[in-house]
Amino acid sequence: MKRVYTLYRVSTKKQVDRNDKNQADIPMQKNACHEFAGRQYEWEIVKEFSEMGISGYKVSAEDRDAIQDLKEAALKGEFDVLLVFMFDRIGRIDDETPFIVEWFVKHGIEVWSSQEGQQRFETHVDKLTNYIRFWQASGESEKTSIRIRNKMQQMIVDGFYTGGPVRFGYRLADSGQVNRKNQKIRKYEIDPDEREVLAMIDDMTINKGYGSWRLADYLNKHGYKAKNGGKFTSIKINRILNDPYYCGRLEDGTTSPALAALQIRSDEDYEKILYILKQRNNASEEKRHIAMQTKSGAMLSGNVFCAHCGGRLTTMRYRDSYTRADGSVYAVDQLKYCCYHKARKLVECEGHVTYQADRVDEKVCRLMRKLFSGMSGAPEEERLQEMFRRQMAGNRAKQKKLEMELKKSRTQLDRLQMEIAKSLTGDSAYTAEDLSQVIRTVKTKISDSEKELSALKAEEERKKQGVDGISPAYNQFRSWAEEFEAASMEEKKMIAGHLFNRVEVDRDYNITVEMNMTYQQFCAEWGDGVLLLKEQKQERIPV
Repeated sequence: MKRVYTLYRVSTKKQVDRNDKNQADIPMQKNACHEFAGRQYEWEIVKEFSEMGISGYKVSAEDRDAIQDLKEAALKGEFDVLLVFMFDRIGRIDDETPFIVEWFVKHGIEVWSSQEGQQRFETHVDKLTNYIRFWQASGESEKTSIRIRNKMQQMIVDGFYTGGPVRFGYRLADSGQVNRKNQKIRKYEIDPDEREVLAMIDDMTINKGYGSWRLADYLNKHGYKAKNGGKFTSIKINRILNDPYYCGRLEDGTTSPALAALQIRSDEDYEKILYILKQRNNASEEKRHIAMQTKSGAMLSGNVFCAHCGGRLTTMRYRDSYTRADGSVYAVDQLKYCCYHKARKLVECEGHVTYQADRVDEKVCRLMRKLFSGMSGAPEEERLQEMFRRQMAGNRAKQKKLEMELKKSRTQLDRLQMEIAKSLTGDSAYTAEDLSQVIRTVKTKISDSEKELSALKAEEERKKQGVDGISPAYNQFRSWAEEFEAASMEEKKMIAGHLFNRVEVDRDYNITVEMNMTYQQFCAEWGDGVLLLKEQKQERIPV
């Protein structure tokens, strides 16, 4: 009796049973193999292998336990025949699967399909037939994958619901269409009540400096509910703040009229939110100048530093009270900036341990008023945009070079794949195995080049957004100029955090300020680039 091992494989979980009559599910494959084996003389199925939810197109044989177990059993001589429903159950990778089949045959294992018969390797035509079969299977898988992916992507772009949690700010509505199974297709539409909450989240993040935890706590305490009536958490808030879908586009920048109709958040607000979140990231601790939180009454918490040791100044509250000899009570309650390094004697520092916060804040406020009062002298927007456009030239040159290299590599890949067919018929100077290895190397090179090109295009897009962001930044600067006096302490703190990268204080309360590069553009042509305040002591403000 010939000992037969069978291999069954389906690429999706739903094909495990008979839920889908149009697919070669596991039971169907098993029945076909048993019927085929029963018609053969002296065949006995002694062991069966099943792979469920394993793509023969995407998953290499090296990563498939069943294939590796079959190879090990073949080396031990445990079976004589490998039987499958169809040969593509072994795999669908054109530069790998044909050689796996050939490997089994070379090791004395007959490879049979219940639908296609035995695969032999007695002639060059047999080898060519084997290769063409899996080349066709690979092409079919690729087409199916592209077709499904494009269909799902198109549905998302058209604003249809394709499964999963519904985003906060939206609800589902009947689209009036049905799918192949006669089920209703639903689409997204804006939820008016949740849109108001989303606007509140954006405003409190941008203008009042609320963090995700504080926002979630505020919303929960005031009776607001997350999607499906749940509580807000910092994770949910961060997900809402980071999602570009609220701007009417997908993560890759794709947009459409349907997505544009679902826009809730402006691009300008989204850029501000991302900037704040990036500044608050712990990885940016050394460069951070946006306050981690805005609950304290000090305006500069987060971006004020000691001019002597360079250490960050933290905010503290100093309280003291006592009764004087005349019976009157002395009481003090002050906010102070404390030099963390000096207070803990971490470094030698010639500055004070603490500085009066109101005195420092007032000097910085005078500076901001002076900056805002000069808005009439700001340069034209067009000149700033032209400067940003020049920065893109080097990136585009690299893209062009990579595109040329990709074209050459793809041409080389096509030639190598044609050479494999010649190798199988004995008309090539190279073996199929050698060509397969070279093809893998070229594919890796193509993949790396495509990733690098994608990164360059992403960088170009970011710079383009920078250009597009010039006008909003310019308008933001003007808006601060108009609203500064009436702003709350939380709002002033956020303005200072956006406007200044660093504020330094020395022991004589002299203030040195480094402006944010974005807003420095608007001040670059004001005078000689240095603003001086001459109240009490002279303060040099680099811009």
